[in-house]
Amino acid sequence: MNTVKETLPQNLTRLRTERNMTQIEVAEKLNYTDKSVSKWERGEATPPIDVLKDLADLYEVSLDYLVTNVENDSYDKKYTSRTNKRNKIVITLLAVSLVWILATVMFTYGIIFIDEVLWILFVAAVPSTAVVLLIFNCIWGKRKFTFILISVLIWTALATVYLTFLTLAYNLWAIFTIGVPLQIATVLWSQLKKSS
Repeated sequence: MNTVKETLPQNLTRLRTERNMTQIEVAEKLNYTDKSVSKWERGEATPPIDVLKDLADLYEVSLDYLVTNVENDSYDKKYTSRTNKRNKIVITLLAVSLVWILATVMFTYGIIFIDEVLWILFVAAVPSTAVVLLIFNCIWGKRKFTFILISVLIWTALATVYLTFLTLAYNLWAIFTIGVPLQIATVLWSQLKKSS
C-alpha cells in the first residue's frame, strides 16, 4: 500500500505529463520555480496546502485525487478533464458571442430607429472581445496568452478611438504613440518571473 508521500509525487508527475506540460510551465502557472516542482515530483518536498489546491485546480482533479493511489481508483479523470476543457472553451466563446450579438443589436437599432449606420460598434467590439478573452484567460488560460491579449487590447482600443474621432481632429494619428510605451511595459511585464 502506497503512502501519501509516495503517491503524491507519482500523481503530480503523471498528471503533468498527461497534459504535455513541462515543469517550467507548471511552475509559471503557480508562480514557483521549476526546481520546486521537480522536488515535489521526486518526493523530496511536499507543496504547501494552498499550492496543493492550486495544483488540483490546474490538473482539474480534487485534492483527494492528488493523494489517492489512482490504480485503485475508478475515477475517469481523462474523460472529466476533456469535458472540463471543452466546457471552458464553449463558455468563453459564448461570452465572446454575447459581445458581437450586442454590437449587432445596437447596429440594427441605429439603422431602424435613429437612421444612422453605427459601423463603429463593430470596431469597438474587437477590443471588447479582447477584454472578455483576457478575463477568461486569467481564469483558465496560460499566462503567456495574457500578454498577447493585452497587446491586442491596447492597439485595438487605440484604433477604435482613432476611428471614432477621425473626422473631428487633425493629427489624430499621434494617439498611437500612446501604444508604444504601453507595449514596452507589457513586454517587460511578461518577462517577470515569480520566485518560490
